[in-house]
Amino acid sequence: MIDMCGMKPDGKPYRVLIVDDSVFIAKQLSQILKSEGFEVAGIAPDGRIGVQMYEEMSSNVDLVTMDITMPGMDGISALEKIRAINKNASVVMVTALGKENLVKRCMLMGAKNFIVKPIDRSALLTRVSAVLGIKPGFAK
Repeated sequence: MIDMCGMKPDGKPYRVLIVDDSVFIAKQLSQILKSEGFEVAGIAPDGRIGVQMYEEMSSNVDLVTMDITMPGMDGISALEKIRAINKNASVVMVTALGKENLVKRCMLMGAKNFIVKPIDRSALLTRVSAVLGIKPGFAK
């Protein structure tokens, strides 16, 4: 049996909510996470819908990936609202290069980590695993 990093000790998958206005990035995140045994609980195209989805299933979401720059409600505002719902929410910000100030702001607001686009499979899995406290068990 392959040891997938997306599985909890009880054998159930970690559940991830993806919030990103880019269909390409959302699909890429989803494919990488699913390939490691994670379950994608949902995909939201903007911060407002992401917050609504999180509120509806917060007890059943282990991690949120949150794009910083989105139309409507941006990731910074959505992070703030999610943290108001659950101060222990595990949110990993997704950002383009050159947005260091926004990333610092998000980390100060309680984001647990960040990923820079273009998405690097190894970096994504390493950071998500670190946030969830998963011991590195993948070498892909």
